[in-house]
Amino acid sequence: MTGITAEMTIAEARRALGAAFRTAGIETPELDARVLVGHALACDHAALVANAARPLGAGEATRISALAARRLAGEPVARIIGQREFWGLPFTVTPAVLVPRPETETVVELALSLIGDPTQALRIADLGTGSGAILLALLHTLPRATGIGTDISPAALDVARANARSLQLDARATFVESDFGRSLDGPFDLVVSNPPYVARHEIATLSREVREHDPRGALDGGEDGLNAYRQIAADAARLIGGRGLLVVEIGATQERDVNAVFGKKGLAVTRFRHDLSGNVRALAARAAPENQAT
Repeated sequence: MTGITAEMTIAEARRALGAAFRTAGIETPELDARVLVGHALACDHAALVANAARPLGAGEATRISALAARRLAGEPVARIIGQREFWGLPFTVTPAVLVPRPETETVVELALSLIGDPTQALRIADLGTGSGAILLALLHTLPRATGIGTDISPAALDVARANARSLQLDARATFVESDFGRSLDGPFDLVVSNPPYVARHEIATLSREVREHDPRGALDGGEDGLNAYRQIAADAARLIGGRGLLVVEIGATQERDVNAVFGKKGLAVTRFRHDLSGNVRALAARAAPENQAT
């Protein structure tokens, strides 16, 4: 129970919600309370502060309590409000797509660090695009780039297209139904992907927020978690040719295994990037020297 009632002030409601979330062991109780109260009242952070002493109406208290109950039941905040920030941009999320996570920004960071001149007219492919977060973050940063995002889920593609429109990037982004890069014709200057990489038997060990709310198809990487990397590597010669760049997100302990998968298909890992926990989270690969065009 959260104890949110009418006549409580906005500040009191936030404190009560934060306390309830903290007791429940939620990792960011005050932040979650602020976001949910703001969503219920259609107020940004500044408005919440400016109106902190205003009492809640009955309907407002009911709305806040309903959102709080969902959070206490394990539903992530981004799922509740239908939005998540990634690369400083707002992305709509639905049950059809993964919630974009901070560690996935390492893919964008690594790609940008390797492409050089950001004004190049690059051709980009995002395999398993989901919400479109990686591709649209890159297009936002690279003003002359164009891109194509693939996903096997039509519902996910609808989300990606909507995000491209809302970010005014739809003129440079196309989304097509495809199993990773199977339906694409290369070469691309840059191919990126955050593929499913959780070993099937490990899905049950994931946090409740992930295993109960993220689409299973976006998590399940097969028996060893490497199925998607095998498929991406098999298509790499066609997708990046001898000169393109491949950047993928990997699981926290998968660096050696993905490196081996890529090596078997003539790819050489050239760079990596750590996440905030110190794990190698993104790998960059190119055609091995003997396979590069001269």
